[in-house]
Amino acid sequence: MEASKTIAHEIGGVRNDAFRFGLQGVKSDIVGSHPLESAYHSTKVRQEEMKRKVLANTYGSALPMKLELDRQILSRFQRPPGAIPSSMVGLEALTGGLEDFAFEDYLNDPKDSESFRPVDTYHGMEVRLGLSRGPVCPSFI
Repeated sequence: MEASKTIAHEIGGVRNDAFRFGLQGVKSDIVGSHPLESAYHSTKVRQEEMKRKVLANTYGSALPMKLELDRQILSRFQRPPGAIPSSMVGLEALTGGLEDFAFEDYLNDPKDSESFRPVDTYHGMEVRLGLSRGPVCPSFI
């Protein structure tokens, strides 16, 4: 019988491929996000929930369900991975994200950094189709 010509790089059920996914940090696995970040996200979720309840009480239960369906459709609509990133303008218009003034608007976008690694189109499509594991785009070197 012929021996396998591939070397498994899975240790303990975790894929360790430093060339593709970068070095793993132990601190990021142990420590969660910043307390203010988690409070911001929970407040945002609570506000969206309250907005849905107000819409249901005002216009009936069909409108929040329609808006949720539209949000799900627009969140799945993306360009294939490559040179032009998906802007998700439809989703931002639906959720009101176009009116928000985020850090990317007055600071630099992290994708414009010199240490940003370009997207591997083939790997991105493999991840999207479920043929490979890992992030679609490893962000920084």
